[in-house]
Amino acid sequence: MKADKVIDLYNKCIADTYSRYPVVLVKGRGIKVWDSEGKEYYDFVSGIAANNLGHCHPQITNALKKQAGELIHVSNLYYTLPQMEMAKLLTKKSFADKVFFCNSGAEANEAAIKLARKYSKDNYGSDRYEIITMHQSFHGRTIATISATAQEKFHKGFEPLLAGFRYVPYNDLSVVEKAINGRTCAIMVEPIQGEGGVNIPHRDYLKGLREICFSKRLLLIFDEVQTGIGRTGKFFAYEHFGISPDIMTLAKSLGGGVAIGAMLARAEVAKSFVPGSHASTFGGNPLACAAGVAAIKAVDKGVLSHCKRMGNYFIRRLKKLKDKYSFINDVRGMGLMIGMELSLPARGITEECMKRGFLINYTADRILRFLPPLTVATKDIDRLVNVLDEVFKEAVNKSS
Repeated sequence: MKADKVIDLYNKCIADTYSRYPVVLVKGRGIKVWDSEGKEYYDFVSGIAANNLGHCHPQITNALKKQAGELIHVSNLYYTLPQMEMAKLLTKKSFADKVFFCNSGAEANEAAIKLARKYSKDNYGSDRYEIITMHQSFHGRTIATISATAQEKFHKGFEPLLAGFRYVPYNDLSVVEKAINGRTCAIMVEPIQGEGGVNIPHRDYLKGLREICFSKRLLLIFDEVQTGIGRTGKFFAYEHFGISPDIMTLAKSLGGGVAIGAMLARAEVAKSFVPGSHASTFGGNPLACAAGVAAIKAVDKGVLSHCKRMGNYFIRRLKKLKDKYSFINDVRGMGLMIGMELSLPARGITEECMKRGFLINYTADRILRFLPPLTVATKDIDRLVNVLDEVFKEAVNKSS
């Protein structure tokens, strides 16, 4: 079916909640995808950090095929082997003792919010329920998680929001301390803000939050939906900072491109969830967990060290462009989660790159965000940087 026909049917039948690019993608292998007209693209979006190992990674594909022939779904009223194996892997690799499985990052953050409130009420009484979150954060699109998200553009039209959240600037410990009161039960933060603009904390920020939570008997929640499973060059981003949270949320790359989310917690905290406290019909289903087990096992030390090398190389190449073009304000990142801040709108840049066969992403209007597979090669990075150079050169010529 031709692309324009597919797009027409989309517009007739599907809710208009996305500003889509006029391309129909039909196949993917590694870093490449192809559209319905046969055009090839290099994918530096990776399903917004979901396809950490690229498209149709053989270990994930084979795990899905095998599991689909055995057991796709049963209720969580019963035990299944893939869910047990995935939980065992996650607890072994992390600070956590317990895992709750769901289907997405928003659901994982919902579970974290509920657990933080339940734990606090179990231990400190009914008046402790507020959670401090950060400006430019992003925690999901449900009513609870947009209420936790401290960006007004996500709130408009959905008021009244859920009560119980206080917003403070990111990367400022003094304002966090001032915001704490008798109702505070937790601090929720992304170790690196993704949708907010790839914002990196200063070295002592997360450590400072950990110390505040210890001293005030608050829970520390890390939203690692975008940073987790190797994206920053460590399996979890918190490992860069020498501390660990009480609760952590994961999704996106957790299933290597298959929808699955998880909330992890220390045993003492997790015991506030008892049968009936929380649930998810499809959470931790055998098919998604089989993909998750394969994805977790595939992100080994070799992949993580490669991610660090490629991230450093990519940032060096982008900083050379910054030296060349005055409208590039900043280049920042960790591992293969990289942002380039511009002083001009970024959408036009992404459209021009797509015309040349490169899919890139932008966020916060003026920040190009690069999230390639962790297996990206230097030659792929070089190709993209050369295209960016061409596009930037054209932008300069148009403005002069």
